[in-house]
Amino acid sequence: MRVTSDTGGVQSPTSPEIAFPTLDDQRPSTPTVRGVLADAVRDVDLTLADEIDRSSSWRSDYVSLVGRATAASAQTPKAALAMAQAGLRAVHERMVVTHGSSEVRLKDWDADGLPLATRTVSGSAPRVPELRVPYKGRSLSGGALRDQLARWQADGVVEPSFVEAVSEVVDHPEWLALGGRTLVLLGAGAEMSPLGPLCAWGADVLAVDVPVERVWDRILGIAESGAGTLAYPVVGDVPGADLVGRTAEVLAWLRQARDVRGEGSLAVGMYAYADGGAHVRVTAAVDAILARLTEEDPRTALAYLATPTDAFVVPADVVEAGTRAFDERGPVRWLQAPLRAASRGRLFLPNYATVLPDGSGVADILVPQQGPNYAMAKRIQRWRGIVAEDAGQRVSFNVAPATWTRSVTKNRLLAAAYAGAHHFGVEIFPPETTRTLMAALLVRDLNRPVPRREHPEELFADAAAHGGLWRVGYEPRSALGVAAVAGLPSTLRRR
Repeated sequence: MRVTSDTGGVQSPTSPEIAFPTLDDQRPSTPTVRGVLADAVRDVDLTLADEIDRSSSWRSDYVSLVGRATAASAQTPKAALAMAQAGLRAVHERMVVTHGSSEVRLKDWDADGLPLATRTVSGSAPRVPELRVPYKGRSLSGGALRDQLARWQADGVVEPSFVEAVSEVVDHPEWLALGGRTLVLLGAGAEMSPLGPLCAWGADVLAVDVPVERVWDRILGIAESGAGTLAYPVVGDVPGADLVGRTAEVLAWLRQARDVRGEGSLAVGMYAYADGGAHVRVTAAVDAILARLTEEDPRTALAYLATPTDAFVVPADVVEAGTRAFDERGPVRWLQAPLRAASRGRLFLPNYATVLPDGSGVADILVPQQGPNYAMAKRIQRWRGIVAEDAGQRVSFNVAPATWTRSVTKNRLLAAAYAGAHHFGVEIFPPETTRTLMAALLVRDLNRPVPRREHPEELFADAAAHGGLWRVGYEPRSALGVAAVAGLPSTLRRR
């Protein structure tokens, strides 16, 4: 490993922070999050906006309201873009930046800061020259990987466009090193970050994450064992930077990196995660950075991962597959009948209650246990993706399959439901498999021509790896409890 450093700005311990506005001497998330969603839909569906504003049980109401907002976005391409623009505008108007006792709206913040110091790590391993996907104890490449892709497609675990996308990367191993592009990973140490595969493929990476020792031990260990180059910010001798508290300094650092590498060189990926309202705050901070980088250099590429537990507009053939799976349940329907009756019809609902005039539908896979702040953070990311692609930017935004991440396993209900998901035709992926597959999609998105779409929501349906959640017969939420009961014994063995 070779580590170098240079000098950079030193920050005040009272740096500005992205926050929710003050209300009764507190900074609650609910008024802002609810207000942002209402503002987003108001010009498209006034009735829905009024219902959002009047919600008195937000933690339970948000699930159906976000699902309906997705259906409203599906009405027309114009509606989807208008909602995305209004949603982002509301985020920047409602979120604030605090500095001591002062508070200014995010939209009015000048975001001036000094660039951070930089250190660089160069890996010493040989570059992995082809796409190799770890899966169930094997490393799949070439024909073996193609065979597995075909099996996933046959099982309804991934969409055909996903198989095509990954196959393109198999056919073009020269794409992996991303020559001429620098990948910025905001939240580089996250479990779903593509850091490991990118370093193995020899990419040029800029890594930002919280200044926590264990996080940076992992990041630097990955970089050292890879074949690429990783640069990262430091404050004093401490690696990392808090995106919420040092937003301006991170922005200045990225501007400096862009100036060194040349315009059009950066692809910025958002992988940061936090619990509760902190997730909205870090997402707003990242969006403030991306808005400014994009305004200065429209060739900046953006990258995100979509959670599988959200609401998506899916094509007609997916709706048909889910409907067919429900209709062809066979004798199991008679075994389910008593449970449906006992639950007053809440269990084992058909997957596509909302079918749109063109035959497409809304795959509503929001999970109440993840909370409205999680849903809003992911929605902000989706809005930015829609707005950026409409402006001609290159955007990578792929649905990742349900995965055995730490954030899932610490939630007992979700962990149990994941363990029982196979009873309903849903596959839960190992983290190392998901990371590599999603990194492959990122590589493909940064190398192919920018696609032209008939509807902005197609950004999320293209090359989706949903694990089967879109094509199962049941609305996933209506089977969640049963899956959890079925999976509980195996989660107890895991502990």
